[in-house]
This record gives sequence, structure tokens and C-alpha cells, in this order.
Amino acid sequence: MKKIAFAGTDGRTLLCAYVTATAKSDQYPEPYAGMVVRGTPAMPAYAAQLEWPVQFVETASNSVDDYAAAIIKALQDERIDYVVPMPETLLFSGLVDRVAEAGFDNRILGLGQAGAFIEGDKIKCKELCRDAGIPVAPKWTTVDAQYYSDVLQTSLAYLDEVGGVVLKYPYSAGGKGARVILNAWEIKDVYDQLIRDYKDSYKGLFGKKAAWPLLIEARMSGVEISFTILVDGNGHFRILPTAMDYPERFEGPAGRNNPITGGTGAISPHPMETPRLIEMAAQTIAAPLVDAMRARKILRPCIVYPGCFVSMDADGRPTRIRVCEINIRPGEPEAQPVARRVRNLGALIQATLAGNLDQVAPDVRDDQVAVCIALMTGPGGPDGQKGYPWSCTKGEPVAMDMKYLKRKGLQLIPSAMTYVDQQELFKSDGTRVAYLNANVTVKPGQQRGEVAARLANKLLAAYDNGKVRVIPREDADGNRLALRRDIGSNYSVAEKLFAR
Repeated sequence: MKKIAFAGTDGRTLLCAYVTATAKSDQYPEPYAGMVVRGTPAMPAYAAQLEWPVQFVETASNSVDDYAAAIIKALQDERIDYVVPMPETLLFSGLVDRVAEAGFDNRILGLGQAGAFIEGDKIKCKELCRDAGIPVAPKWTTVDAQYYSDVLQTSLAYLDEVGGVVLKYPYSAGGKGARVILNAWEIKDVYDQLIRDYKDSYKGLFGKKAAWPLLIEARMSGVEISFTILVDGNGHFRILPTAMDYPERFEGPAGRNNPITGGTGAISPHPMETPRLIEMAAQTIAAPLVDAMRARKILRPCIVYPGCFVSMDADGRPTRIRVCEINIRPGEPEAQPVARRVRNLGALIQATLAGNLDQVAPDVRDDQVAVCIALMTGPGGPDGQKGYPWSCTKGEPVAMDMKYLKRKGLQLIPSAMTYVDQQELFKSDGTRVAYLNANVTVKPGQQRGEVAARLANKLLAAYDNGKVRVIPREDADGNRLALRRDIGSNYSVAEKLFAR
């Protein structure tokens, strides 16, 4: 049995290991073991309590040095056969290169440092897309962020031409570096907030005298869709099921009071997914991207995750697709509902590393929808914390009714959570504390929107009934957790949009 390890400290790491170990495929019956390298402090105790068939490889710290040492030792000792790094920071820091240099080039999935700019530098990624003929925003440019007058001039021009503009800190920002401007009144406030957020990062990279690159692009309209694409070293690729992310903290459009935080939930498939859309993504994005990576000599087994805007006609058919940005790892939490719908994740990863991905197709539960809702730290605490993504209260007990969750067919994945052995107690570590997941089969004759709404309501009921709580220190009967209540509602919206 091949042992596949997922490295990182977030929910998708544990979930992918669990799916790898437990999902069954008639087409690809070979069993796989799922493992986690490091994970979060709560994960080993949580998996043990639920008797999940997931093992853990410890690291001395969260540094790339200690990840590399632990992974290389585990490969040498044959504790693991393959490893999939999940956080982009490990790839930026050269984890793949270190493992490859130790003689395990065909055992680790991910781009090396030479290719990490695809996610780590949005300006260089735009240049790659331009050279490869991959469509992006109709207008984009770079300015020195220290000169507000240049930002103002460009923003006003794009507002006039297309009605919206996006300022982007071009380096790694955990999904939080994009700021949308919809009218001239917002320009200065949005600019000031971006500079406050990234001034220290800019100074660390360039000092005060060199230019601070800022990417400005015309805001694209259409439907946002992301594609998880596996690519092997020979250039074969497979597009996994799509997902729809809910990146804003609250319901409604992003803005100054509703920041893009990193995912607050996700669903799979995307309501607009069609075979025609997948084929368009393959021809317009995946194939030229693979060719560009090969030409630049950075092609190797990896995951790419382009976020796109898609235009539709009145029948819901895609007419145009444009890339917003390209990540080099699975999305979080988008990877969770995607993985839950794939029966042969282990076989796909093995084929990606073996170079024969053309011989292994995704075995997808096409009749199912999956919903994932993030349970985030809400407001309140000794210092009046605003909650995620701002200031968060930490160290409060997490209460979980596992019998209830199992009876209802709900899966909880711990994320920002610790475990105190002496007290046998889980505690919140702030931010996105955990995720609730579930799948449901859409039977013939049923409307997907209605089925997804019932599934989402089941997840919301677990929260509303206090079956998962972070217990506030000032209120033993309260719940510090917060969530969005609209996750999954877009299925019904899509059905109404194209109703005849």
C-alpha cells in the first residue's frame, strides 16, 4: 500500500489524507494510506478519538528546514512514499528543491523555487500569461506604491473605461492582497488601507529608496471560477472538479467593511461548471500554461490553481475565460469539497508523480454536491477583539458533539485548534477554527439548488444548536464562533438566472 503524506498546517491537509485513505473507486481499486506531515496541534488527538486511519509525521518546527528534514527522513525510512506540500510558503522557501536534492525528485509534488513566482509574484505571473497567450484583465499595469498620484491617475482611468479597478499587493498575502475600488470616492481610503497593511512588507523587501511595485488591473466582470489542475512532469494534465469559494468575510460584495479574508466557505461543483467550460479551461489556460512552464524549464509534477472570470451567454454557456491569478497549490477551503467528491485521489497523485497522468482520469461523484463552511472566531474578548480576520480571542475551549455530527453525516475538520493533553481539551487558536463538511446526492428529478439548501441548513443547524462551540470566557453558554449563512445558495441563484 502506497503511503501519501500531505504536508501543512490547515484543514485541507487532514481532509485530503482522510479521503486518500478511505475513498473507494471501482475503476482504481488500489488502496492508499493517508498521512499528514505536521498538521495542527489538535489533529492527532482528534483523528485518534474518531479512529481515523491517518498517521502523522512530526516536524521539529514550522520552518522549511524542519519540514525538509522530517520529509527526507520519512522517505528514507519508507514511512511515506509520496508527499504533497499544501501551503505556498513551503514552495516559496524551496522545500521541493531540498527534497529533490536528497534524491527524491519523483516523490514530492509541487513546483520548485524557480517556478514559485507564478503565485509568489503576481506581476511576473501576468508577464508569463501575456507571453503564453493566456487571457487576463483587459488592462493592467504596475506603479510605485509610494506615489499616490500614479495610483490615482491609473485608478481613475480604469474606472472610466471599465467601471472598476483592483489594487493588488503583488506578493504572497494569503489571499488578502486584492482591494476592489468601484467608484472614485473609495480610491484614497482603499489605497491608505493597503499601504498600512503592507508597508512593513514593502520596506522589508525594498527599503525606502527602491520602488514598491503595485499591480493595478481593470476589474473583470463575470463569474468567478477556479480550477484545480494536476500536471505531471511530461506535461499531461487533469482538471479536477471545480469549486466556488466565498472569500469575503460577510455576505455581499467585497469592500472596506467586508474584506477578502481567505475562504469562509466553498462548494463543489461550481454552479456554472459544464463539460464545455472544462474543455475551455483546458485549451485556453492549462495547455498554454504547461507549454510556458516547459519553455522556461520549470515544468515538474505540480498543482496549479488558476482563479478565473468566466463570461456566459443567456443559456449559461461559457463564452470567454480570463485569468485573475494562478496559485501553485490547492485552495483552502476549496480543496475540501473537491477532495470529498474524488474517489481516486491517491491514484491521481501517484500518476502525477510517475508521469503517466494521461492514463488515470479523475473518478468523480458527479451526482453529488459538497458544501464546506468555515467556523471562524467571532467578535468579543478581554480586549474587545473584532474577530476574524482582524484581532481574535485565543485559548478558549472548543466543545464538539461528535455523536450528533456523525449521526447527521457531518464531518468536522479542525484547523486553528490546539489540544491540551493534561486536560484532554481542545482549544481555539483563533482565525478559522474548524470546517464543517458534508456531501449529498442529487437524485433524478431533484433541483440541485433545493438539495444544496437542505444540506447547508443541516450544517447551519449544527451551529445554531450549539453542537460546535468555542466557549467564551465571559459566557459559558455562549458561542464565540461565527460563520456565513449563504454558503451554497448560489445553486438556486444559478437555476433562477437561467430559468426558461
